[in-house]
Amino acid sequence: MVNIFRKTLILIVFFFLLLPFAFATADTPAKQRIYDDAGLLSDTEVKELEKLAEKHGAKRDTDFIILTTNNEKNIDVVEYMQNFYDEKAPGYDKPHGNTAILTLDMKNRDVYVAGFYKAETYLDNHRATLVREKITPALSSGDYYKAFGSFIKTSSKYMGIRPGVNPDNILFNLWFQIIASLVIAGGAVGIMAFNIGGRVTVNARTYQDNENTRVKHRRDQYIRTTTTKRRKPSNKSSGSGFGGGGGGGMTRGGHSHSGSRGKF
Repeated sequence: MVNIFRKTLILIVFFFLLLPFAFATADTPAKQRIYDDAGLLSDTEVKELEKLAEKHGAKRDTDFIILTTNNEKNIDVVEYMQNFYDEKAPGYDKPHGNTAILTLDMKNRDVYVAGFYKAETYLDNHRATLVREKITPALSSGDYYKAFGSFIKTSSKYMGIRPGVNPDNILFNLWFQIIASLVIAGGAVGIMAFNIGGRVTVNARTYQDNENTRVKHRRDQYIRTTTTKRRKPSNKSSGSGFGGGGGGGMTRGGHSHSGSRGKF
């Protein structure tokens, strides 16, 4: 009887110890990063993109946000994104923190890529334009799931490369690094194999007769030097082939951001 009472008491204490954790879990909803107000994605696609954004967010200490709208009030896409950031206060590290946002305005066919705080530095205007240009073909063809996934992956990749460096440099491509490693390794093995066969000691001096060899005649003749000057063409175009360009700004709440807008 005593043993039964003791076991019951232990279970009751254990239950009350776990109760606060159960309520904490129930009261803390999963963090939302995909705001598909335009209804472009299926429920499964939203879940997959949420997982992808969470994975890369933890990797870069940055929230990757997808924001779509039918824009019934016809607000400019940049202002719409800024209002969202001020009101929702996203951020991986804190409210109004590190955030990269892709905003899609279906009414005016506008797309805008923006970066706040850490993302503003690592995803500056130029890099935001590169990201936008990469995803625009998929947006234009209506493959929104592919475009959104590409935005998250590409932005995350660029944020892993220090600012001021071209993120599309071939040196950062995995396949190039693999090929370069194989070439270097192959060259090292080839040099070692060549040295195993012994060293060649015969050269041009071996058969040269210095006593009887003389330079009989030498003549240097200067003709002329011609210099041609040509004006270097300047590139005055800005933006991308999809009708857009780089440009950040400041929200009404005082949060600076990088950005690039265009059509799709």
